[in-house]
Amino acid sequence: MNIIVCLKQILDPEIPARDFRVDGEKKEAVRGSANLVTNIFCENALETALQLREKSGGRITALTFGPEEAEDTLRKALAMKADAATLVVNDGHPHPDPLAVAQTLAAAIRKIGAFDLVMLGRESGDWGVAQTGGLLAEELGAPCVSFVDHIEMSGAGPNDGLIVKRQTDNGWEKLTGKPPLVVTITNNEFNVPRIPKTRDIMMSARQPRAGAITKSSIWPSRSKKCPVSSSPAIRLSRRSKGSPSASSKLRALCDRPLL
Repeated sequence: MNIIVCLKQILDPEIPARDFRVDGEKKEAVRGSANLVTNIFCENALETALQLREKSGGRITALTFGPEEAEDTLRKALAMKADAATLVVNDGHPHPDPLAVAQTLAAAIRKIGAFDLVMLGRESGDWGVAQTGGLLAEELGAPCVSFVDHIEMSGAGPNDGLIVKRQTDNGWEKLTGKPPLVVTITNNEFNVPRIPKTRDIMMSARQPRAGAITKSSIWPSRSKKCPVSSSPAIRLSRRSKGSPSASSKLRALCDRPLL
């Protein structure tokens, strides 16, 4: 099973209040003396992927979209025993909206190759928008299940589906489906991120630089507008005939320029 885990590097949410700085003109937090860390829900997603691989086998690729410094996030993922890592260097706006992020990740995933499962954190610890997972699923034409905290194979065969357990307001529910799937992962007591061993940290630091591609290489047109997916196979479900799809609504949004 080919698993892709999307990670995001954010400002450390545990920063002391005395070190927190805000840019008065841009109205946003600035790094200052704060550390950059991997979003905790993304680490929950990676831990869930590692547990699934330990039980059922497969290959895990860590993927992130951000500045050059985001390579540290991928190094940690490799130390946690991800098989490969890819960095998409953001050479555009430093704070792209969720739609632009989803389209860029989708283009990178197509460049990486075939996948069975794409996993993301349920939301980021900085903006907390919680939209990237659903938008990415739409771009990839794959079903999306949100707030998942456990995944397992439904059988022993390679063509068997997956059983996903997701949290709801009233408890939890189990769903079955066949790959490819996109899931957003939330936290529970069983997917607390493991602490990498010192030896694995040292080995990840010695590995060749993680594979890197630039956003402009994915979208060579350099258009000021949002890039639009041209995938010919968008599978939509649970939609009445004739009603507008989420895909058409997203493309309507692309008439506006990126911030």
